[in-house]
Amino acid sequence: MTNRFHLLALCAFLLNVVPASASPEIAGTDRSRPNIVYIMADDLGYGDLGCYGQKLIQTPHIDRLAKRGMRFTDFYSGSTVCAPSRCVLMTGLHTGHCYIRGNGKDNLRPEDVTVAEVLKRADYATGQLGKWGLGHEASTGLPTRQGFDFFYGYLDQHHAHLYYPTFLVKNEKRLKLRNIVPDEGKWGQGVASKKIDYSPALMMNETLGFIDTHKDERFFLYLSYTLPHANNEANRKTGDGTAVPDLGIYKDKKWTKQNKGQAAMITYLDNMVGQVVKRLEAHGLDKNTVIFFTSDNGPHSEAGNDVNFFDANGPVSGIKRALFDGGIRVPMIVQWPGHVKAGITTPLMAGAVDFMATAAEIAGLKLDAPTDGISFLPTLIGNDEQQKKHDYLYWEFYEQGSKQALRAGKWKAIRRPMITGPIELYDVSDDIAETKNLAKRYPEVVSRVERLFTEAHAPSQRWRPSGKPRKRNQAESR
Repeated sequence: MTNRFHLLALCAFLLNVVPASASPEIAGTDRSRPNIVYIMADDLGYGDLGCYGQKLIQTPHIDRLAKRGMRFTDFYSGSTVCAPSRCVLMTGLHTGHCYIRGNGKDNLRPEDVTVAEVLKRADYATGQLGKWGLGHEASTGLPTRQGFDFFYGYLDQHHAHLYYPTFLVKNEKRLKLRNIVPDEGKWGQGVASKKIDYSPALMMNETLGFIDTHKDERFFLYLSYTLPHANNEANRKTGDGTAVPDLGIYKDKKWTKQNKGQAAMITYLDNMVGQVVKRLEAHGLDKNTVIFFTSDNGPHSEAGNDVNFFDANGPVSGIKRALFDGGIRVPMIVQWPGHVKAGITTPLMAGAVDFMATAAEIAGLKLDAPTDGISFLPTLIGNDEQQKKHDYLYWEFYEQGSKQALRAGKWKAIRRPMITGPIELYDVSDDIAETKNLAKRYPEVVSRVERLFTEAHAPSQRWRPSGKPRKRNQAESR
């Protein structure tokens, strides 16, 4: 996407993000506009939760969210790996338009507009804890330079592999931890020789502190916890990349060590979600807080994790780095007592790309800035007849030779390599596992898909179909 496009987008944003009348369902004083808490797991699969069919791993707190709210069956992440998925979430632009399209060392630019910047216009206090992945130290991409009042966690997605690091970042400064990691920061390293400070526990403390500090304000809290992502460096050295203080209820299971660790990491994440909800309830904020829970992409097969053992992707096929639904169809649960009916399911085709538009409408803002998203607030509050729908959702991915995908109604299409490869076509209403390529049977659908692929893809300044990002100049790295 060109700099000119982003300049125009920024101008449109500044001119057009203005307060709008709240819908009748959320009308009232300014304070009645709810807090927004967006919790995003890391590499959690579509089938990893009890409420999505998981039988071996216990997730009672997340399952409780589903019982008290809405569960999506057709919700999609922004990408199939972490950095571009986060970019889509934060900017409301899909990977054919957003700046960060792969796991490089990229930084958001001043002209990139984030959800946090939008919500600041409605006087939301904004906090982000966990993995950022969209900007490095001293760069324009720092969360505190992209609309967040507070940040605590990992800036770099590779540093986030390490659960016992020597430091985390708070706002724009490093905080030294008591762990010891020989050669930390070198590629292929990341094994702590002394483990004291477990990063998810530290993030939990800071999360609760943020809620306590802002309990009398309207706030947006983006919790991108790193569980259950593997420590890939540890796996290379020790054969086990799971990282959790103890195996808990899985200790005596007759499973592999890695599978015990994977289950324990997911249950630890579930306990973190439970603590967030409990603290909101303790302050009487639960009825005035909309909680989203999702994942950044599909499950991984790293660190000895056996995806098939846990049936981590459920009925869909593929895992992280695939553009089959197993790589991008993810859980989405929304709880908002008094507004979202309890225990219901929606088949609405939606995705992380829609969060900016949804958050803006919840906050009573009219969002006219360029976006590929559509607010799904009408679906949340039961106004299905007012819900606008996507013609299609789109993804492109630059690793493994590159690929494109889109979902349009019942049709799912994949092209490998992107731009030039043959198009595969699947009817996911009948073939959710994407096993039957129907491209030859429906040439007219393939022709439409080809047009949509062309329409959705804007050439990237940074990423090329070869999968290798071009080198940044000095100005870009600042």
